Amino acid sequence: MPVSRPLAAKPSTARAASAKPPGFAYSRDQFQQYIDDALAFARSVGASDAAAEVSEGVGLSVSVRKGEVENVERNRDKSIGITVYMGQRRGNASTSDFSRAALEQTVRAAHDIARFTAEDPAAGLPEAQDMALGAAAQRDLDLFHPWSIDAEGALQIAMRCEAAALEVDPRITNSEGAGVSVQQSHFVAGNSCGFRGGYASSRHSLSVAPIASTPGRRGPDMQRDAWYTSMRAHEDMAEPEAVGRYASGRALSRLKSRKIKTCEVPVLFESSLAAGLLGAYVQATSGGSLYRKSSFLQDSLGQRVLPAHIDVREDPFVLRGKGSTPFDDEGVLVRARDVVLGGVVQAYFLSTYSARKLGMRTTGHAGGSQNLVLTSQLTEARDDLEAMLRKLHRGLFVIELMGQGVNYVTGDYSRGAAGFWVEGGRIKYPVHEVTIAGNLRDMLQGIQAVGADVYTAGSKTIGSVLIDRMKIAGS
Repeated sequence: MPVSRPLAAKPSTARAASAKPPGFAYSRDQFQQYIDDALAFARSVGASDAAAEVSEGVGLSVSVRKGEVENVERNRDKSIGITVYMGQRRGNASTSDFSRAALEQTVRAAHDIARFTAEDPAAGLPEAQDMALGAAAQRDLDLFHPWSIDAEGALQIAMRCEAAALEVDPRITNSEGAGVSVQQSHFVAGNSCGFRGGYASSRHSLSVAPIASTPGRRGPDMQRDAWYTSMRAHEDMAEPEAVGRYASGRALSRLKSRKIKTCEVPVLFESSLAAGLLGAYVQATSGGSLYRKSSFLQDSLGQRVLPAHIDVREDPFVLRGKGSTPFDDEGVLVRARDVVLGGVVQAYFLSTYSARKLGMRTTGHAGGSQNLVLTSQLTEARDDLEAMLRKLHRGLFVIELMGQGVNYVTGDYSRGAAGFWVEGGRIKYPVHEVTIAGNLRDMLQGIQAVGADVYTAGSKTIGSVLIDRMKIAGS
Protein backbone atom coordinates (compact mmCIF):
# COMPACT_ATOMS: atom_id res chain seq x y z
CA MET A 1 0.00 0.00 0.00
CA PRO A 2 1.58 3.35 -1.02
CA VAL A 3 1.93 5.71 1.92
CA SER A 4 3.28 8.81 0.15
CA ARG A 5 0.83 10.77 -1.95
CA PRO A 6 1.89 13.00 -4.83
CA LEU A 7 2.35 16.52 -3.56
CA ALA A 8 0.77 19.58 -5.09
CA ALA A 9 2.92 22.55 -5.94
CA LYS A 10 3.26 25.29 -3.35
CA PRO A 11 0.55 27.94 -3.89
CA SER A 12 1.76 31.23 -5.29
CA THR A 13 0.44 34.62 -4.23
CA ALA A 14 -0.56 35.80 -7.69
CA ARG A 15 -3.98 37.40 -8.13
CA ALA A 16 -6.22 37.45 -11.19
CA ALA A 17 -8.96 40.04 -11.46
CA SER A 18 -10.77 41.70 -14.31
CA ALA A 19 -14.13 43.23 -15.00
CA LYS A 20 -14.38 40.79 -17.88
CA PRO A 21 -11.84 37.98 -17.45
CA PRO A 22 -10.64 36.11 -20.55
CA GLY A 23 -13.07 33.49 -21.74
CA PHE A 24 -16.22 35.12 -20.42
CA ALA A 25 -18.80 36.81 -22.63
CA TYR A 26 -20.18 39.14 -19.93
CA SER A 27 -18.60 41.63 -17.57
CA ARG A 28 -19.33 42.18 -13.90
CA ASP A 29 -20.88 45.56 -14.75
CA GLN A 30 -23.31 43.88 -17.15
CA PHE A 31 -24.24 41.35 -14.48
CA GLN A 32 -24.91 44.13 -11.98
CA GLN A 33 -27.15 45.87 -14.49
CA TYR A 34 -29.18 42.67 -14.99
CA ILE A 35 -29.60 42.42 -11.21
CA ASP A 36 -30.75 46.04 -10.95
CA ASP A 37 -33.19 45.61 -13.85
CA ALA A 38 -34.67 42.40 -12.41
CA LEU A 39 -35.17 43.91 -8.95
CA ALA A 40 -36.69 47.10 -10.39
CA PHE A 41 -39.14 45.15 -12.50
CA ALA A 42 -40.07 42.94 -9.52
CA ARG A 43 -40.98 46.07 -7.57
CA SER A 44 -43.02 47.37 -10.47
CA VAL A 45 -45.22 44.25 -10.53
CA GLY A 46 -45.92 44.49 -6.80
CA ALA A 47 -43.26 42.32 -5.14
CA SER A 48 -42.61 43.17 -1.51
CA ASP A 49 -39.04 41.82 -1.81
CA ALA A 50 -36.92 40.16 -4.44
CA ALA A 51 -33.52 38.56 -5.01
CA ALA A 52 -31.65 37.70 -8.18
CA GLU A 53 -28.46 36.00 -9.27
CA VAL A 54 -26.81 35.99 -12.69
CA SER A 55 -23.97 33.62 -13.54
CA GLU A 56 -21.81 32.38 -16.38
CA GLY A 57 -19.56 29.33 -16.57
CA VAL A 58 -17.12 28.06 -19.20
CA GLY A 59 -15.04 24.94 -19.26
CA LEU A 60 -13.13 22.23 -21.07
CA SER A 61 -13.14 18.51 -20.28
CA VAL A 62 -11.04 15.89 -22.07
CA SER A 63 -10.42 12.19 -21.54
CA VAL A 64 -8.09 9.58 -22.98
CA ARG A 65 -7.84 5.82 -22.69
CA LYS A 66 -4.80 3.71 -23.55
CA GLY A 67 -3.21 6.62 -25.37
CA GLU A 68 -6.24 7.37 -27.53
CA VAL A 69 -8.53 10.38 -27.36
CA GLU A 70 -11.94 9.43 -25.99
CA ASN A 71 -13.70 12.70 -25.40
CA VAL A 72 -13.35 16.46 -25.83
CA GLU A 73 -16.13 18.65 -24.45
CA ARG A 74 -16.54 22.38 -24.08
CA ASN A 75 -19.29 23.91 -22.00
CA ARG A 76 -20.64 27.44 -21.77
CA ASP A 77 -23.58 28.05 -19.47
CA LYS A 78 -25.38 31.16 -18.27
CA SER A 79 -28.41 31.73 -16.12
CA ILE A 80 -30.47 34.33 -14.31
CA GLY A 81 -32.45 33.16 -11.30
CA ILE A 82 -35.10 35.41 -9.74
CA THR A 83 -36.96 35.00 -6.46
CA VAL A 84 -40.02 37.14 -5.76
CA TYR A 85 -41.77 37.56 -2.41
CA MET A 86 -45.35 38.64 -1.92
CA GLY A 87 -45.30 39.04 1.83
CA GLN A 88 -44.63 35.50 3.04
CA ARG A 89 -45.35 33.87 -0.28
CA ARG A 90 -42.40 32.97 -2.48
CA GLY A 91 -41.94 32.28 -6.17
CA ASN A 92 -38.84 31.45 -8.18
CA ALA A 93 -38.05 31.25 -11.90
CA SER A 94 -34.95 31.23 -14.08
CA THR A 95 -33.87 31.72 -17.67
CA SER A 96 -30.76 31.41 -19.82
CA ASP A 97 -31.97 34.23 -22.10
CA PHE A 98 -30.46 37.55 -21.04
CA SER A 99 -32.71 39.76 -23.22
CA ARG A 100 -34.86 42.34 -21.47
CA ALA A 101 -38.06 40.67 -22.68
CA ALA A 102 -36.96 37.32 -21.24
CA LEU A 103 -35.93 38.99 -17.98
CA GLU A 104 -39.35 40.60 -17.58
CA GLN A 105 -41.09 37.35 -18.48
CA THR A 106 -39.06 35.49 -15.85
CA VAL A 107 -39.92 38.06 -13.18
CA ARG A 108 -43.63 37.73 -14.07
CA ALA A 109 -43.36 33.93 -13.87
CA ALA A 110 -41.82 34.13 -10.39
CA HIS A 111 -44.48 36.67 -9.37
CA ASP A 112 -47.30 34.43 -10.60
CA ILE A 113 -45.90 31.47 -8.66
CA ALA A 114 -45.70 33.59 -5.51
CA ARG A 115 -49.31 34.80 -5.90
CA PHE A 116 -50.64 31.24 -5.90
CA THR A 117 -48.31 29.78 -3.27
CA ALA A 118 -49.42 29.28 0.33
CA GLU A 119 -47.97 31.63 2.92
CA ASP A 120 -44.96 30.37 4.81
CA PRO A 121 -44.04 32.23 8.02
CA ALA A 122 -40.36 31.33 7.52
CA ALA A 123 -40.16 32.70 3.97
CA GLY A 124 -38.39 35.97 3.23
CA LEU A 125 -35.03 37.59 2.73
CA PRO A 126 -32.40 37.48 5.50
CA GLU A 127 -32.51 40.14 8.19
CA ALA A 128 -30.61 43.31 7.25
CA GLN A 129 -28.15 42.90 10.14
CA ASP A 130 -27.09 39.49 8.77
CA MET A 131 -26.23 40.70 5.27
CA ALA A 132 -22.73 41.04 3.88
CA LEU A 133 -22.69 44.68 2.83
CA GLY A 134 -20.06 46.96 1.32
CA ALA A 135 -16.45 45.85 1.65
CA ALA A 136 -17.43 42.65 3.47
CA ALA A 137 -19.15 41.39 0.30
CA GLN A 138 -16.11 42.19 -1.86
CA ARG A 139 -13.44 40.35 0.14
CA ASP A 140 -10.82 38.87 -2.21
CA LEU A 141 -10.11 35.21 -1.38
CA ASP A 142 -7.91 34.48 -4.41
CA LEU A 143 -10.38 32.02 -5.95
CA PHE A 144 -9.96 32.82 -9.65
CA HIS A 145 -7.06 31.32 -11.58
CA PRO A 146 -8.05 30.68 -15.20
CA TRP A 147 -6.00 28.09 -17.04
CA SER A 148 -5.10 29.16 -20.57
CA ILE A 149 -4.88 25.70 -22.05
CA ASP A 150 -6.41 24.34 -25.25
CA ALA A 151 -7.82 20.88 -25.89
CA GLU A 152 -4.53 19.60 -27.31
CA GLY A 153 -2.61 20.74 -24.26
CA ALA A 154 -5.14 19.17 -21.88
CA LEU A 155 -5.03 15.90 -23.83
CA GLN A 156 -1.24 15.81 -23.58
CA ILE A 157 -1.43 16.18 -19.80
CA ALA A 158 -4.00 13.37 -19.55
CA MET A 159 -1.83 11.15 -21.76
CA ARG A 160 1.27 11.85 -19.65
CA CYS A 161 -0.64 10.87 -16.53
CA GLU A 162 -2.00 7.63 -18.01
CA ALA A 163 1.34 6.71 -19.62
CA ALA A 164 3.09 7.11 -16.28
CA ALA A 165 0.49 4.84 -14.67
CA LEU A 166 0.88 2.14 -17.35
CA GLU A 167 4.68 2.18 -17.09
CA VAL A 168 4.84 1.48 -13.36
CA ASP A 169 4.68 -2.31 -13.57
CA PRO A 170 3.89 -5.01 -16.18
CA ARG A 171 0.91 -5.96 -14.04
CA ILE A 172 -0.74 -2.63 -14.89
CA THR A 173 -2.39 -4.08 -17.98
CA ASN A 174 -5.29 -1.74 -18.64
CA SER A 175 -6.82 1.59 -17.83
CA GLU A 176 -10.23 3.15 -17.46
CA GLY A 177 -8.62 6.32 -18.74
CA ALA A 178 -7.40 9.68 -17.57
CA GLY A 179 -9.12 13.04 -17.75
CA VAL A 180 -8.52 16.76 -17.35
CA SER A 181 -11.20 19.27 -16.42
CA VAL A 182 -10.73 23.06 -16.67
CA GLN A 183 -13.61 25.09 -15.23
CA GLN A 184 -14.19 28.75 -14.40
CA SER A 185 -17.26 30.80 -13.58
CA HIS A 186 -18.41 34.13 -12.21
CA PHE A 187 -21.62 35.51 -10.76
CA VAL A 188 -23.25 38.54 -9.19
CA ALA A 189 -26.14 38.33 -6.73
CA GLY A 190 -28.30 41.00 -5.16
CA ASN A 191 -31.56 41.64 -3.35
CA SER A 192 -33.95 44.43 -2.54
CA CYS A 193 -32.41 44.93 0.92
CA GLY A 194 -29.25 46.38 -0.61
CA PHE A 195 -26.99 43.37 -0.89
CA ARG A 196 -24.72 43.21 -3.95
CA GLY A 197 -21.88 40.75 -4.24
CA GLY A 198 -20.15 38.35 -6.56
CA TYR A 199 -16.83 36.96 -7.65
CA ALA A 200 -15.10 34.74 -10.18
CA SER A 201 -13.75 31.30 -9.29
CA SER A 202 -11.98 28.41 -10.95
CA ARG A 203 -11.40 24.71 -10.34
CA HIS A 204 -9.19 22.39 -12.34
CA SER A 205 -8.60 18.66 -11.96
CA LEU A 206 -6.70 15.67 -13.33
CA SER A 207 -7.62 12.03 -12.67
CA VAL A 208 -6.61 8.54 -13.76
CA ALA A 209 -7.89 5.00 -13.08
CA PRO A 210 -5.42 2.17 -13.87
CA ILE A 211 -6.23 -1.55 -13.71
CA ALA A 212 -3.81 -4.16 -12.36
CA SER A 213 -4.10 -7.86 -13.12
CA THR A 214 -2.25 -11.07 -12.42
CA PRO A 215 -2.98 -14.74 -13.27
CA GLY A 216 -5.02 -16.70 -10.74
CA ARG A 217 -6.32 -20.21 -10.27
CA ARG A 218 -9.85 -19.12 -11.13
CA GLY A 219 -8.94 -16.66 -13.85
CA PRO A 220 -7.18 -13.29 -13.82
CA ASP A 221 -7.16 -11.33 -10.58
CA MET A 222 -8.03 -7.76 -11.58
CA GLN A 223 -8.08 -4.71 -9.35
CA ARG A 224 -8.82 -1.09 -10.17
CA ASP A 225 -7.97 2.05 -8.27
CA ALA A 226 -7.82 5.75 -9.06
CA TRP A 227 -6.34 9.03 -7.94
CA TYR A 228 -6.78 12.68 -8.75
CA THR A 229 -5.57 16.19 -8.04
CA SER A 230 -7.90 19.20 -7.96
CA MET A 231 -7.06 22.84 -7.23
CA ARG A 232 -8.22 26.40 -7.83
CA ALA A 233 -4.96 27.10 -9.68
CA HIS A 234 -3.46 24.60 -12.09
CA GLU A 235 0.08 25.30 -10.90
CA ASP A 236 -0.90 24.00 -7.45
CA MET A 237 -1.88 20.60 -8.85
CA ALA A 238 0.36 17.54 -8.49
CA GLU A 239 2.45 16.56 -11.51
CA PRO A 240 0.67 14.24 -13.99
CA GLU A 241 3.33 11.55 -13.67
CA ALA A 242 3.10 11.58 -9.87
CA VAL A 243 -0.68 11.14 -9.99
CA GLY A 244 -0.36 8.26 -12.47
CA ARG A 245 2.30 6.43 -10.50
CA TYR A 246 0.43 6.80 -7.22
CA ALA A 247 -2.82 5.50 -8.73
CA SER A 248 -0.99 2.45 -10.11
CA GLY A 249 0.66 1.79 -6.76
CA ARG A 250 -2.78 1.72 -5.16
CA ALA A 251 -4.13 -0.69 -7.78
CA LEU A 252 -1.12 -3.03 -7.45
CA SER A 253 -1.42 -3.10 -3.67
CA ARG A 254 -4.92 -4.56 -4.01
CA LEU A 255 -3.95 -7.61 -6.05
CA LYS A 256 -4.66 -10.99 -4.41
CA SER A 257 -7.39 -9.46 -2.26
CA ARG A 258 -9.31 -11.90 -0.13
CA LYS A 259 -12.42 -12.01 1.98
CA ILE A 260 -12.27 -12.19 5.75
CA LYS A 261 -14.59 -13.85 8.22
CA THR A 262 -17.33 -11.85 9.88
CA CYS A 263 -15.93 -10.08 12.93
CA GLU A 264 -16.10 -6.97 15.10
CA VAL A 265 -12.84 -5.03 15.14
CA PRO A 266 -11.40 -1.50 15.08
CA VAL A 267 -11.51 0.25 11.69
CA LEU A 268 -9.10 2.84 10.31
CA PHE A 269 -10.52 5.10 7.58
CA GLU A 270 -8.00 6.46 5.10
CA SER A 271 -7.93 10.26 5.31
CA SER A 272 -9.51 10.70 1.86
CA LEU A 273 -12.51 8.66 3.11
CA ALA A 274 -12.60 10.13 6.62
CA ALA A 275 -13.90 13.37 5.07
CA GLY A 276 -17.14 11.43 4.50
CA LEU A 277 -17.55 11.00 8.26
CA LEU A 278 -17.17 14.74 8.69
CA GLY A 279 -19.69 15.21 5.89
CA ALA A 280 -22.15 12.95 7.72
CA TYR A 281 -21.78 15.11 10.82
CA VAL A 282 -22.51 18.24 8.76
CA GLN A 283 -25.59 16.63 7.23
CA ALA A 284 -26.91 15.67 10.65
CA THR A 285 -26.42 19.15 12.12
CA SER A 286 -27.75 21.10 9.12
CA GLY A 287 -30.97 23.05 9.36
CA GLY A 288 -32.96 21.05 6.81
CA SER A 289 -32.41 17.78 8.68
CA LEU A 290 -33.01 19.39 12.06
CA TYR A 291 -36.29 21.19 11.38
CA ARG A 292 -37.66 18.14 9.58
CA LYS A 293 -36.59 16.04 12.59
CA SER A 294 -34.75 13.67 10.29
CA SER A 295 -31.37 13.72 12.05
CA PHE A 296 -29.72 11.28 14.45
CA LEU A 297 -28.17 14.37 16.10
CA GLN A 298 -31.47 16.13 16.81
CA ASP A 299 -31.23 18.67 19.66
CA SER A 300 -27.46 18.15 19.92
CA LEU A 301 -26.48 21.81 20.44
CA GLY A 302 -24.40 21.99 23.61
CA GLN A 303 -24.17 18.21 23.80
CA ARG A 304 -21.02 16.07 23.53
CA VAL A 305 -21.38 13.95 20.40
CA LEU A 306 -17.65 13.44 19.72
CA PRO A 307 -14.84 12.47 22.10
CA ALA A 308 -13.41 15.22 24.30
CA HIS A 309 -10.18 15.32 22.26
CA ILE A 310 -11.96 16.28 19.00
CA ASP A 311 -12.40 19.85 17.70
CA VAL A 312 -13.92 21.05 14.42
CA ARG A 313 -13.07 24.52 13.11
CA GLU A 314 -14.59 26.35 10.15
CA ASP A 315 -12.89 29.14 8.22
CA PRO A 316 -14.57 30.52 5.07
CA PHE A 317 -11.67 32.90 4.40
CA VAL A 318 -8.91 30.43 3.48
CA LEU A 319 -7.13 31.74 0.38
CA ARG A 320 -7.85 29.48 -2.60
CA GLY A 321 -9.97 27.24 -0.38
CA LYS A 322 -12.58 25.15 -2.14
CA GLY A 323 -15.17 26.14 0.44
CA SER A 324 -14.12 29.79 0.67
CA THR A 325 -16.61 32.63 0.21
CA PRO A 326 -17.25 36.08 1.72
CA PHE A 327 -21.00 35.37 1.94
CA ASP A 328 -23.40 32.46 1.62
CA ASP A 329 -25.92 31.80 -1.15
CA GLU A 330 -28.35 34.32 0.38
CA GLY A 331 -25.80 37.10 0.78
CA VAL A 332 -25.41 36.50 4.51
CA LEU A 333 -22.02 37.39 5.99
CA VAL A 334 -20.01 34.31 6.93
CA ARG A 335 -17.62 33.99 9.88
CA ALA A 336 -14.80 31.77 11.07
CA ARG A 337 -16.04 29.78 14.06
CA ASP A 338 -15.65 26.75 16.28
CA VAL A 339 -18.18 24.11 15.25
CA VAL A 340 -17.14 21.53 17.85
CA LEU A 341 -14.96 22.15 20.93
CA GLY A 342 -13.87 19.29 23.14
CA GLY A 343 -16.42 17.08 21.43
CA VAL A 344 -19.30 19.46 22.29
CA VAL A 345 -21.51 20.89 19.52
CA GLN A 346 -21.08 24.68 19.46
CA ALA A 347 -23.17 25.56 16.39
CA TYR A 348 -25.38 24.20 13.62
CA PHE A 349 -25.30 24.89 9.87
CA LEU A 350 -28.36 27.07 9.21
CA SER A 351 -29.79 29.06 6.31
CA THR A 352 -32.23 31.89 6.95
CA TYR A 353 -35.21 29.63 6.25
CA SER A 354 -34.10 26.70 8.39
CA ALA A 355 -33.08 29.04 11.20
CA ARG A 356 -36.54 30.58 11.27
CA LYS A 357 -38.13 27.12 11.27
CA LEU A 358 -36.04 26.31 14.35
CA GLY A 359 -36.59 29.66 16.05
CA MET A 360 -32.90 30.49 15.67
CA ARG A 361 -30.67 32.87 13.71
CA THR A 362 -28.97 32.07 10.41
CA THR A 363 -25.35 30.97 10.63
CA GLY A 364 -24.61 31.90 7.00
CA HIS A 365 -24.82 28.39 5.58
CA ALA A 366 -27.25 28.58 2.71
CA GLY A 367 -25.20 26.49 0.31
CA GLY A 368 -23.38 24.32 2.84
CA SER A 369 -20.30 24.26 5.05
CA GLN A 370 -17.13 26.25 4.41
CA ASN A 371 -13.60 24.84 4.88
CA LEU A 372 -14.02 22.52 7.85
CA VAL A 373 -10.99 21.09 9.67
CA LEU A 374 -11.37 18.24 12.16
CA THR A 375 -8.46 17.80 14.57
CA SER A 376 -7.63 15.77 17.65
CA GLN A 377 -5.84 17.22 20.65
CA LEU A 378 -4.04 13.87 20.89
CA THR A 379 -2.49 14.00 17.41
CA GLU A 380 1.28 14.41 17.23
CA ALA A 381 3.36 15.39 14.21
CA ARG A 382 4.75 11.85 13.99
CA ASP A 383 1.28 10.29 13.64
CA ASP A 384 1.61 9.44 9.95
CA LEU A 385 -0.18 6.54 8.30
CA GLU A 386 2.32 3.98 9.58
CA ALA A 387 1.83 5.25 13.10
CA MET A 388 -1.95 5.06 12.69
CA LEU A 389 -1.64 1.44 11.51
CA ARG A 390 0.28 0.68 14.68
CA LYS A 391 -2.51 2.28 16.72
CA LEU A 392 -5.04 0.15 14.83
CA HIS A 393 -2.90 -2.91 15.74
CA ARG A 394 -5.44 -5.50 14.58
CA GLY A 395 -8.37 -4.64 12.36
CA LEU A 396 -9.40 -3.27 8.97
CA PHE A 397 -7.79 -0.35 7.15
CA VAL A 398 -10.40 0.94 4.68
CA ILE A 399 -9.37 2.67 1.43
CA GLU A 400 -12.60 2.36 -0.60
CA LEU A 401 -16.29 2.59 0.23
CA MET A 402 -19.20 1.57 -1.99
CA GLY A 403 -22.93 2.19 -1.87
CA GLN A 404 -24.99 4.76 -0.01
CA GLY A 405 -26.13 2.79 3.01
CA VAL A 406 -26.45 5.67 5.47
CA ASN A 407 -29.68 6.44 7.32
CA TYR A 408 -29.44 9.98 8.69
CA VAL A 409 -32.63 9.59 10.72
CA THR A 410 -31.37 6.67 12.82
CA GLY A 411 -27.65 6.97 12.14
CA ASP A 412 -27.44 3.39 10.86
CA TYR A 413 -24.39 2.94 8.65
CA SER A 414 -23.69 0.02 6.29
CA ARG A 415 -21.43 0.23 3.25
CA GLY A 416 -19.40 -2.05 1.03
CA ALA A 417 -15.69 -1.69 1.66
CA ALA A 418 -12.23 -2.69 0.50
CA GLY A 419 -8.86 -2.19 2.12
CA PHE A 420 -6.26 -4.14 4.09
CA TRP A 421 -6.22 -6.49 7.05
CA VAL A 422 -3.77 -5.33 9.71
CA GLU A 423 -2.08 -7.52 12.32
CA GLY A 424 0.44 -6.29 14.85
CA GLY A 425 0.23 -2.81 13.37
CA ARG A 426 1.32 -3.93 9.90
CA ILE A 427 -0.58 -4.62 6.69
CA LYS A 428 -0.91 -8.36 6.09
CA TYR A 429 -3.01 -8.63 2.93
CA PRO A 430 -5.63 -6.76 0.88
CA VAL A 431 -9.31 -7.31 1.60
CA HIS A 432 -12.37 -6.96 -0.64
CA GLU A 433 -16.07 -7.82 -0.78
CA VAL A 434 -16.84 -6.97 2.85
CA THR A 435 -19.43 -4.71 4.45
CA ILE A 436 -18.69 -2.46 7.41
CA ALA A 437 -21.60 -1.55 9.66
CA GLY A 438 -22.31 0.49 12.75
CA ASN A 439 -24.23 3.55 13.91
CA LEU A 440 -22.91 7.02 13.12
CA ARG A 441 -23.56 8.25 16.65
CA ASP A 442 -21.45 5.40 18.05
CA MET A 443 -18.84 5.82 15.29
CA LEU A 444 -18.37 9.52 16.00
CA GLN A 445 -18.14 8.92 19.73
CA GLY A 446 -15.77 6.02 19.09
CA ILE A 447 -13.05 8.05 17.35
CA GLN A 448 -9.87 7.01 19.15
CA ALA A 449 -7.29 8.87 17.06
CA VAL A 450 -6.88 11.21 14.09
CA GLY A 451 -3.72 11.02 11.99
CA ALA A 452 -1.33 13.77 11.00
CA ASP A 453 -1.67 12.49 7.39
CA VAL A 454 -4.02 15.36 6.63
CA TYR A 455 -5.97 15.36 3.36
CA THR A 456 -8.37 17.96 1.96
CA ALA A 457 -11.36 16.54 0.12
CA GLY A 458 -13.44 19.40 -1.26
CA SER A 459 -14.04 21.76 1.63
CA LYS A 460 -13.20 19.25 4.39
CA THR A 461 -9.74 18.64 5.85
CA ILE A 462 -9.03 15.65 8.08
CA GLY A 463 -6.42 12.96 8.78
CA SER A 464 -7.03 9.22 8.86
CA VAL A 465 -9.57 8.31 11.54
CA LEU A 466 -9.44 5.30 13.87
CA ILE A 467 -12.79 4.09 15.19
CA ASP A 468 -12.77 1.75 18.16
CA ARG A 469 -15.13 -0.93 16.83
CA MET A 470 -17.32 -1.76 13.85
CA LYS A 471 -18.96 -4.90 12.52
CA ILE A 472 -17.35 -6.44 9.43
CA ALA A 473 -19.61 -8.74 7.41
CA GLY A 474 -17.44 -11.12 5.42
CA SER A 475 -17.54 -14.80 4.52
